Amino acid sequence: MLSIAMVGSVQTTDDPWCPYRLLAPGGEVVVPVDEFLKDLQATGRPETTQRSYVLALLRWYRFLWAVEVSWDRATRTEARDFSRWMQTADKPARVHWRLQRQGVSEGVPPQPAQGTPNAVTGKLPPGRKYAASTRAHSETVLRGFYDFHLEEGSGPLLNPFPVDRRRGGGRVFARHNPMEVFRPEQRGRYRPRVPRRAPRRIPDEHFNALFAALNYHRDRALLAFWVSTGARAAELLGCRVSDAAAGEQLIGVVRKGSRDHQQLPASADAFVWLRLYQDDLWRADVPRGRRQPLWWTLRRPWRPLLYPAARAMFQRANALLGANWTLHDLRHTAAYRMARDPQLPLTDVQWVLGHRQLSSTQVYLNPDEGEVLESVLAHHARQRERRIMGPAPMLAQGYRPEAMDILFGGRL
Repeated sequence: MLSIAMVGSVQTTDDPWCPYRLLAPGGEVVVPVDEFLKDLQATGRPETTQRSYVLALLRWYRFLWAVEVSWDRATRTEARDFSRWMQTADKPARVHWRLQRQGVSEGVPPQPAQGTPNAVTGKLPPGRKYAASTRAHSETVLRGFYDFHLEEGSGPLLNPFPVDRRRGGGRVFARHNPMEVFRPEQRGRYRPRVPRRAPRRIPDEHFNALFAALNYHRDRALLAFWVSTGARAAELLGCRVSDAAAGEQLIGVVRKGSRDHQQLPASADAFVWLRLYQDDLWRADVPRGRRQPLWWTLRRPWRPLLYPAARAMFQRANALLGANWTLHDLRHTAAYRMARDPQLPLTDVQWVLGHRQLSSTQVYLNPDEGEVLESVLAHHARQRERRIMGPAPMLAQGYRPEAMDILFGGRL
């Protein structure tokens, strides 16, 4: 088994022109990645996308440093072996920053081997191996990285991560019917098949228990907004004080993909918890102003609340219940609640969720796993009841079945 050293790093900078840099083991900037990230930024990709791309490239460079192959000398052999390595290697364990200060460099594997669902949620925990979605994302990033340098004339003449032309016998979508919707195809040769999972919602009784496990008004306000607006976690965390219009019961967010500012309706309870939280902030002398962030940390020094801290808050509440819900499950819960309301058009739900295609919203019309299990168990109970009661007796001629039901109080 090939051992990959955890060398190199991703540096976060304050430069808006280059928010992230990939550093080699010696501390120097990896120029090919730097140029690729500049082109990625020019296409309008947000910083979150740039961060995920540079982390995928760090994983690839660590593999190349281990096999002692330069990035521009990589062939399909290295790409094939890298794809095989990602299927068998364990994910590196993250070390908490408090342990890093104590000199701990190696962590404990985050989870046992995947296979046992959570007793509360029924969801599988993340395993030690790389998920298929992670491997698919890595293949997409690396294929785009080498396509960029191939066009610039600064990389190898053949992309190590090629398009699989054997599936369609030629160009991808070459025989596509323009009257039909494009279907997702496995474009990369080393791209794994990613199973499509149904979105998971949090049942009402579990959400109430999760809400009761929270200790602060800020956390209650966040959960109330997430589950009533359907906004993504990062979208709501980016709000400013001026975005919350309590009188109109609206809150403005910047959408993830389009970067447009959109006002979303929220529940009245969410604004009640927000006002209680703001009252705590004003007593603690947190910076005020309409352009100030809406969400802050609870301890000094006051800092805007970021996604990792919000996720840690949610995981602590999960731990009290023994669950493994995620922040994105709150968005699924809001979508299910709105889509199941017969008086709310599905196109309105699509607008609130920010979906480009209506088909993305229609998945919330399907029953989730819990509803299917409950429905099938009820079916088995009815079948058992019918077997116990036996077949219905035949009525004599001249008697109406509805009259006999009224007379004898139900089915004979």
